[in-house]
Amino acid sequence: MLINRKKEKKDGNITKIPDTGKKIRIIVVLCVVNVLLLISCFLLTHFAVKNVIVDGNKHYSAQEIQSMIMTGYFGDNSLYLSLKYKNKEVEGIPFVETMDVVVQSNDTIKITVYEKALAGYVEYLGRYMYFDNEGVIVEVAKVTTKGIPQVTGLSFDHVVLYEKLPVENSDIFQNILTITKLLNKYDVICDKIQFDAGYNVTLGYGGVKVKIGAMENLDEKIMQLPRILPSLAGEKGVLDLQNYSADKKTTSFEREG
Repeated sequence: MLINRKKEKKDGNITKIPDTGKKIRIIVVLCVVNVLLLISCFLLTHFAVKNVIVDGNKHYSAQEIQSMIMTGYFGDNSLYLSLKYKNKEVEGIPFVETMDVVVQSNDTIKITVYEKALAGYVEYLGRYMYFDNEGVIVEVAKVTTKGIPQVTGLSFDHVVLYEKLPVENSDIFQNILTITKLLNKYDVICDKIQFDAGYNVTLGYGGVKVKIGAMENLDEKIMQLPRILPSLAGEKGVLDLQNYSADKKTTSFEREG
């Protein structure tokens, strides 16, 4: 017969001998807690993110992208981020199609940003309506975004998010796409793309307006801007490239004020 507890009389008192099994259980629990604490400490320190690489971002700074991704209590832990974003794309951020998060090492992550293909924006009822290369309104904002030109001269009477801008000539969006591609090619992004009634083009660069005219010889015309625009810094006036071509290199600048 096993006896778990003995009682002895000493000086009229009863002395209880501690339960050995209970002590062992307490020791085991404390050991497990200590091991878990050590593991937690290791995971928090060894996988703490120290380096963040952000690629593909234009409309948001690297710091802004970082703050969107590294959220929550363990937002700066690469192991947690690898589990959180495993086989999962980040969605629901204005101007961003998706974002991929890849853990490159225990202390380094890379965030690749895939932005929406925005061709320009129009102003309507105090809001800025951003549209893609097919003319579909994809974002509505209260502030403008650097690097995306405002498009003026288009006629429309209403705007619906995720629907095509209802303009008379829908081919105009292909023209806008062609213009913006060339502007990006030669790194001369403008502030404004203006169309007149005949769909002739004028580009805005601060105080300088560049008359492009018709879409003919567009590449040759825009190709001249990296050479000419730096010499017009701080100027106000009109740079006329309407008649410029590979054969007829005609340009003029008329100062204003």
